Amino acid sequence: MKVRRLPPGVDGREFTRALAAFRVALGPRWVLTEGAVGLPGYADPQPVLEDRHFGASAALMPGSVEDVRAAVRIAGTFGVPLSPVLPGRDPGFGGPAPRLPGAVAVDLARMNRVVEVDPAGGYAVVEPGVTFHDLAERIAELGLDQRVDLDGPRWGSVLGEVLERSTGGPGYEGADASPYGMEVVLADGDVVRTGTAALTGPGPWAPHGCGPALGAMFARSAFGIVTKLGVRLRPEPAARRAYAVAVPAEDGLGPLVDALRPLLSDRTVTGTPTVRSVLLDAAAAGSRATYHRGTGPIPDSVVRTVMADLGIGRWNLYGELAGAPAVIDAQWSVIRDALAAVPGARFSWAEAADDEAGYVRPPADEADGWLPYGGRLDLTPVSPVTGADALAQYALARDHAHAYGRDYLGAFAVGARALHHRVTAVFDRRHADDRARALALCEALVRAAAEAGYGVQRAHPALMDQVAATYGFNDHAVRRLGERIKDALDAEGILAPGKHGIWPRRYRGLGL
Repeated sequence: MKVRRLPPGVDGREFTRALAAFRVALGPRWVLTEGAVGLPGYADPQPVLEDRHFGASAALMPGSVEDVRAAVRIAGTFGVPLSPVLPGRDPGFGGPAPRLPGAVAVDLARMNRVVEVDPAGGYAVVEPGVTFHDLAERIAELGLDQRVDLDGPRWGSVLGEVLERSTGGPGYEGADASPYGMEVVLADGDVVRTGTAALTGPGPWAPHGCGPALGAMFARSAFGIVTKLGVRLRPEPAARRAYAVAVPAEDGLGPLVDALRPLLSDRTVTGTPTVRSVLLDAAAAGSRATYHRGTGPIPDSVVRTVMADLGIGRWNLYGELAGAPAVIDAQWSVIRDALAAVPGARFSWAEAADDEAGYVRPPADEADGWLPYGGRLDLTPVSPVTGADALAQYALARDHAHAYGRDYLGAFAVGARALHHRVTAVFDRRHADDRARALALCEALVRAAAEAGYGVQRAHPALMDQVAATYGFNDHAVRRLGERIKDALDAEGILAPGKHGIWPRRYRGLGL
C-alpha cells in the first residue's frame, strides 16, 4: 500500500526496504501502513496544524524487548526515525503524535506484562504497556494489600506517567527522587539496566547503584526506549475520603494556596490536591452555549450564573485523604480549620469511605467539550508554591487568553515544593484561523511565562521548540548538552527526533 508521507530525508525505496525488514523481524501483522485515511491512531487527535501534519507514516507493534532491539537496529540501518507511543497519551499534548512529521510510531501497548511484584521490597516491575488498571488488577489477583505509589488515569501507562510527568513519586511530588531501576534499549540496539537492576544476578529494582544515577536521564527525553521500570508500591490505606473546597472570589486563589502550603509541607494534606477554575469545571459539565452564545470571553456576570447553577466556586479544590479512619478525621479537622481562613470557603466532605452525600466530585477533564468540534492545547508552567505566584500565573494566563478572545480554562496541582499550572486553550478544529489563533496564544504565553520566571514543563509537539528556547541560560547550554548526549547515544538520530526541543545532528536547524 502506498505510503503518502515519509519522514524528512528518507528515500522512498529505502523506506519500503525498511518496512519489509520490520515485517520479517516483528511479523507482518505487527507492521501497520497508511490506508485511505492514513493512520489516525498515530497522529495528533485534535490537530492544531493541518490534518496529519504530526502523523506517523507507519506503526510498529513490538511484543518484546527483542522486538524493540530489532526495530531500532533496522531503523538505524535505513535511517528511519522512530517515535515511541504509550497507552493513555494526553490529547492536549498531542496524544500519540510524533514530533517529527512522518516518523514511524513504535506502539508499546503489546508489552503489557507486570514482570514482578515485590511487596517486601515495596516495588513492582512493569513493561511500558501496563496501565494503572492493569497493575491494580495484578496486585488484586495476588491478594496483596498494596497500591502503586503514583497517581494517574486508569487507562494511562504507569511507565509513561513516571517518565513524562514526575520521576517516580506521588503525583507531581517525585521530582526529587530517582526512578527505580529501569531497562532501556538504546539507539544501537544495546540494552542497559540502571540502579540495582544492573546487577549481574537477580536483585531488587531499586534506584541505588554504583556510579551516577543514569535512570533520571531517560525521563522526559529521547535517549532510549524504556522497556521495563520498577515503580514504588505502598500499603493500601484502611480508608479513603474525598473532600472539596469552593472559594467564591477570584483573588481567593492566593489565600487558598498559602493556606495549603504548610499543610502539604508537614503532610497533613497527602497527595497532590488540584484547584480548578470555575469555567474548567463548567467545561466538563456541558457546552459553552448553555451559558453564552456570544464571541469573546464569557462576561463576569455569566460566570456568576455558572457558579450558582453548578453550585461551585470561582476556584474549586479537590483532594483525598487516605489512612486509618481516626487519622483521617484528625487530618480533616486540621485542614478545615486552616482553610476556614480563606474568605467564603465552603466545604464538602465524605463522612465515610462509601458516603459521598454532599461531596462534589472533581469533574472529568473534558475541556475540549466546551466548544462544538473542540480541540485543545495544554501548557504546564511551574512556579513556587505561594499565593502571590498562583495569582501572578493566573493573571498572566487569563489576560493572554482574553486578549486572544478566549476563556481562561486552568487548574493548579498544588505540591509541597512546586505549583503546576495547567492552562488549556480550546479551539474549533474545523477552522484554520481559530487553530492558528490558539497556537499563537500558547506561543505568546510560553514567552511571557518564561519572562516571569515560570518555566513550562510539558507542551504539544507544535510548541516544544518554543518551550526549549526559553531555557536560554549561557546561550542555551542545557539544550546544547542535551544535543551532545543525543549525538553520542543516537548517532543516526532515529529516536523521537525533536522531542522536547532536542534535535539530532541530521535534523538540527532545519526548522521542522
